[in-house]
Amino acid sequence: MHRTVHSPDEAIAALSDHGVQRGSPVGLAVHDSTVGFAAGDHTIAVEGGDAFRCVAAVERTIRPRWVLWSPDTAAALVRSGIRVSTAWDVAAVHRLLAGGWRNDPARVWAYLHGLDRRHTPVAGQLDLMGGDAGDDADQPVRPDGYLRAEWVDGSWRRSSTDAAAWAAVVLRVAALQGERLRALSKTGAVAGDSEATARAESTAELLCAELAHDGLPIDRLAAVELISSLVGPRPQNEAEAAEGRRRRDAEVFVHLSSAAGVDLRNPADVKAMLRRVGIDVPDTRAWRLEGMRSVHPVVDALLAWRKAERIATTFGHTWLAEHVGSDGRLRGAWSASDGAAGRMTAQAGLHNLPAELRDVVVAKHGHVFVRADLGQIEPRVLAAVSGDEALRRATQDDDLYAPVAKRLGVERSVAKIAVLAAMYGQTSGTAGQALRGMEAAYPAAMKFLDTAAQQGQAGIDIRTYGGRLIRVGEVADGDVRGAAAAARGRYARNAMVQGAAAELFKVWAVTVRARLGDLDARIVLCLHDELLLHVREEDATGVVALLDRCLGEAAHRWHPTSGVRFVTDTSIVRSWAEAK
Repeated sequence: MHRTVHSPDEAIAALSDHGVQRGSPVGLAVHDSTVGFAAGDHTIAVEGGDAFRCVAAVERTIRPRWVLWSPDTAAALVRSGIRVSTAWDVAAVHRLLAGGWRNDPARVWAYLHGLDRRHTPVAGQLDLMGGDAGDDADQPVRPDGYLRAEWVDGSWRRSSTDAAAWAAVVLRVAALQGERLRALSKTGAVAGDSEATARAESTAELLCAELAHDGLPIDRLAAVELISSLVGPRPQNEAEAAEGRRRRDAEVFVHLSSAAGVDLRNPADVKAMLRRVGIDVPDTRAWRLEGMRSVHPVVDALLAWRKAERIATTFGHTWLAEHVGSDGRLRGAWSASDGAAGRMTAQAGLHNLPAELRDVVVAKHGHVFVRADLGQIEPRVLAAVSGDEALRRATQDDDLYAPVAKRLGVERSVAKIAVLAAMYGQTSGTAGQALRGMEAAYPAAMKFLDTAAQQGQAGIDIRTYGGRLIRVGEVADGDVRGAAAAARGRYARNAMVQGAAAELFKVWAVTVRARLGDLDARIVLCLHDELLLHVREEDATGVVALLDRCLGEAAHRWHPTSGVRFVTDTSIVRSWAEAK
């Protein structure tokens, strides 16, 4: 049934008439002044007025679960000042179900309908066999079952009626995805609640749109001063840039009797330079050189040069001009999933900002940062997903490694090595000895990891606790016992833990987002297992308590019966550097 309305009030009434209430799925296709809704078997086209105003009114009044084709829709809503509470993002759910990166509507539709992706039509394609004879181009689905390429490319924007039809298609896709997810749980292929994971992944995409729009507060003047102190003022031309490089290089070369032919940007040249002063190393990684600072002053100078060079080339004046706006906010694109591990990722340096620059991440006047980092998250997640009772008991301590050390009869540092080695598949040296104790002390956890490793070695794709498919790849003939198979095994055992940890983190993040309510507080950074919130100074103590409550709520939602205790390291700071 189709209906055309002409105002936000009529749109709300139409959806209500069709039984839509809070949390009901509503398909949405929106672009500029074109908007279409779909609910159940009904489509609603909104004619006239501002499309986004209609969406805002429905969100404010009903608060449905918006079914979206991709994070692009969420980003468009945020840019228009609309922040919806919940969503079902079919692109995000497809990555959960099918693995990999590609998740355009045509691929998602073909996957759910068992169609050969190699025959997916493309816009402008000429069917020489006349397969489109009698085809109704006004319909989004072709007679052969594929989505019409022109609709995928955006022809639905030509009218609100077409937008409503496109919204109906995305609603059908979400329903099929829900069936697939329920089947995973019913057949035992997934231990956790895969539908709940899909909802959290989708809402995480909403959070990503908000993070990209809001940005991270930066003291721009302090940033200019700091960068200038490290690499000099911003060069006005290539000649000045070259002179800056020469000055930085000279800080290293001053410690050599001769620097002829040495290019500090070439690792082979650096190794040869070090050999000249009696330092022979297999590589020039920073961690290897750190312990050699006292051997020769050129090492200390080289490490300082690297920091300055990174600032100059990646996080210098150009970076500041391109990514920090006039409002003092660092902005970059965000994704709710980096692929296999499923971690949130960001561009523009948001996830790899040098320690030297964290001093310029400063809360605005009257505000502070509340920073919370999940403590020892991976071993605690391992305890939950493996069901190992002894490891679960160890999570009741603030420091999980202390009871593990006691059980293994070793020092805490050795116990930590043993736990990490188990998750990363390290078997040599101290780790190998400690692992033997782990196998006896925590058999369920070790069996869980070993099973994942065996599947990885055999080239069998695996699924995390929450249902994310991790593509391991096929094993070549004769390579079952080879180095490649062993690497796949290590990858699989770690991905099962990291993937589950990423799922828990996102449940926590979106729970915090929902519980902040009307507070002048927003998440401004998600970094691995860390949340950074920008809040009013007078609200900071209450937000600290809220973060802890949300972690308990998230842990229960993610794994209601684990009994594992999760902890955070939380602090209130004015600059991000103070939290480290």
